[in-house]
Amino acid sequence: MPKKIAVFTGTRADYGLLYWLISDIQTSKELDLQLIVSGSHLSPEFGNTIEQIEKDGFHIDEKIEMLLSSNSAVGTAKSMGLGIISYSEALDRLKPDVLVILGDRFEALAVAQTATILGIAILHIHGGEITEGAYDDAIRHAITKLSQVHCTSTETYRQRVIQMGEHPDKVHNVGAIGLDHINRSQLMTLEALSTSLDFLLTKPYFVVTYHPVTLAKEPAEETFSALLDALTQFTSHQVILTYPNADNGGRGLISQLQDYAAQSNGRVLAIPSLGQTRYLSAVKHAAAVIGNSSSGVIEVPAFNVATVDIGDRQKGRLAANSVINTKPTFDTIVKAIEQAINTTEVLKRSPVSNPYGQGLASHDIRDILITMDTDPIKSFYDIEVGQ
Repeated sequence: MPKKIAVFTGTRADYGLLYWLISDIQTSKELDLQLIVSGSHLSPEFGNTIEQIEKDGFHIDEKIEMLLSSNSAVGTAKSMGLGIISYSEALDRLKPDVLVILGDRFEALAVAQTATILGIAILHIHGGEITEGAYDDAIRHAITKLSQVHCTSTETYRQRVIQMGEHPDKVHNVGAIGLDHINRSQLMTLEALSTSLDFLLTKPYFVVTYHPVTLAKEPAEETFSALLDALTQFTSHQVILTYPNADNGGRGLISQLQDYAAQSNGRVLAIPSLGQTRYLSAVKHAAAVIGNSSSGVIEVPAFNVATVDIGDRQKGRLAANSVINTKPTFDTIVKAIEQAINTTEVLKRSPVSNPYGQGLASHDIRDILITMDTDPIKSFYDIEVGQ
């Protein structure tokens, strides 16, 4: 009898990374896919990205509304509470053998808590990483301790998960799952991308995504304003500007980016979500990627495109030398963008070395799911002093 694998997705970002794993589970004779869709996927404000999942042909077993229309930390915490109520009912109906969770979002923590109470084993992807500027950092480590099996993106992160008391046999370095798209997805030409976006890309362009920083002292709207002002200095470049995530503070940025695009005389495209294929296609042809998204650190270097990483949101993550970190001020962002444009030109002649693997993670994780023990009980792995 096939093992029932529930895969949870709460945002456009984790779905894009999980796409090939979901596909591999669906086509496996030894696994039975159950797909749980929640969070900003069901929000018109953030692009109704559930439509992309349906367009991709995946059957959705549970659609779970839990996201309050709020811009505050209290609203986020209440959304988690609503999520736990509905996740408990959904998981009780599905009764999966394993729940797959990627990353460090508050929606993911809520479903991980629920699965733990219900005695459902968890496989966690992208544990062991450090992002000191956001509460995602603590959430990621919490999910690690709630999980039975771990798939990390580098050996450094594998060792960190072991350091947290997880048994080495249960911690697998598979590389970054998002890189699978490089080997397995058919990316778009610049002309096809322009047609799909209904936005003629006739100049070099930037792909820009900025999310609120939930822990560090970095005022989201003030920093985003500095970023937009910096972009205005590069009139010879077009801009593809994607919406922020649903963290507290994110909604305040949406009106800023909409106004900026409206006043740009057609130079700027503001879009709630590109979807993974269009996003990576846009990255492939970009002059630089700018913002503070994890994709700028993990996936973008594989395309030999420079990243401007603003502020402390990604502080602590391993990064290729194509990633340029800068303070969240107008002057420093301008200088970093200038450096990134030049760096991308250099990378065309001398490709970057990306520390996050070769894009084979989905097959490896599928094989781990087939053989993994579904017993939720685990022991703490002590590291001897001096080891």
